[in-house]
Amino acid sequence: MTDIKNIFQTICVHEGEDYERFGGGVTPPIFENSLFSFPSYEDIDDAYAGKSNRYIYTRGLNPTVEILEKKITALEGTEATKVMASGMAAITSAIMTVLKEGDHVIAVRNLYSPAHQFLTDYLGQKFSVETTYVDGRNVDEIAEAIRPNTSIIYLESPTSLNFHLQDLREVSRLAKENEITTIIDNSYSTPYYQRPFEFGVDLIVHSGTKYLNGHSDVVVGVVTGRKELVARIQQFEQALFGGIIGPFEAWLVIRGLRTLGLRMERHTKSALKIANFLEQHPKVTRVNYPGLESFPQKDLADRQMTGWGGLLSFEVEGDQDGIKNMINKLQYFSIGVSWGGYESLVSHPNISLKHNFTIEQMEEWDLSPNLIRIFVGLEDAEVLIQDLTQGLEEL
Repeated sequence: MTDIKNIFQTICVHEGEDYERFGGGVTPPIFENSLFSFPSYEDIDDAYAGKSNRYIYTRGLNPTVEILEKKITALEGTEATKVMASGMAAITSAIMTVLKEGDHVIAVRNLYSPAHQFLTDYLGQKFSVETTYVDGRNVDEIAEAIRPNTSIIYLESPTSLNFHLQDLREVSRLAKENEITTIIDNSYSTPYYQRPFEFGVDLIVHSGTKYLNGHSDVVVGVVTGRKELVARIQQFEQALFGGIIGPFEAWLVIRGLRTLGLRMERHTKSALKIANFLEQHPKVTRVNYPGLESFPQKDLADRQMTGWGGLLSFEVEGDQDGIKNMINKLQYFSIGVSWGGYESLVSHPNISLKHNFTIEQMEEWDLSPNLIRIFVGLEDAEVLIQDLTQGLEEL
């Protein structure tokens, strides 16, 4: 596992940049163009034939977007990248570029719920794709689920509610032995803390809305990985479905990336302090955070991750009314979905889970109705601890 932290911020600042190309400007311009013109018939003919690097149409390629893609490729250590209009655009494109009708998918439980819906409801009903959900912590269970028509193993490590890990190296080895494509959602860790391509994963997707942008003002997705797969996505899923990111949004993510490493360090430092506080609180029965020494998969976390970020969850004593009162009492944790920006957030997953899953499914998937998820933003950790202290008094 390569730790690129010594050069990470340098990549964020300089990769893909060419100051002289844009008159010495240290911030690249926003090419808010739908199309690019050509001086001659021969020039546009060469561009379509791939004989020149000229831009044709922003749905295919744009100079501002290209800078962002170069940065992410370097940060993830992959071969190619496409940025898209949302995390779900990236997830669905990565899956669709591999699947054909009647294929079988293996996916971890507790994955991002819209991804679960896409696999089960959309692909299952429209394309006869069957998905087997596995715990993911047990590689043998994944191996047992493989069928002759299995085409994808879909991972999310850590998962974003209870933070279960999968052994990326062993799962990738198993997949390659069976000629199966691996896809992972790496939004939680970012390339600052985990680089799945080094463990053999084929495609990595991100909700770049979260840490990569970091300012809660852009919705963006990323798919990066093997060159031939990304090229196929660019030719078909991105170009034909049209889920492209605009140049201005790409520019905002470039801006966000410039502080990614610094922000991740701050998120982690504060979240670890808060996780330790919660672990000692008498009304908290369990804390889920890979950075804690008590984390059940700490050895694996240390082997394939170099840090933890600001997202964690915990279970509390009490009833649902007490949890509601606790959340309403918080002053600095805003109630909201998503995470990865500058602001601290709190959510009660049971609000959505109870509408989509049975109590038995939630128990099987290790999801308690008393689970609370928080995202630790860039505020002062001591202020956030004081806020949680007064909120927990409502339980």
